[in-house]
Amino acid sequence: MAQNHMKSGLKLLKKYRSSILLAIGIILMIAGIFTDEAELVLEKATRICLECIGIG
Repeated sequence: MAQNHMKSGLKLLKKYRSSILLAIGIILMIAGIFTDEAELVLEKATRICLECIGIG
């Protein structure tokens, strides 16, 4: 009986997996914005990009 209950739980998890991951991703992006991580990531990405093309 416990296995049947576990199988239904796994089925439910598989059904909503993408929605759960999307929600977690949005929460983490909002947390990064409030801690000014977005600016830091943009600075690093710009520096890497400029190094790739030979300017920086």
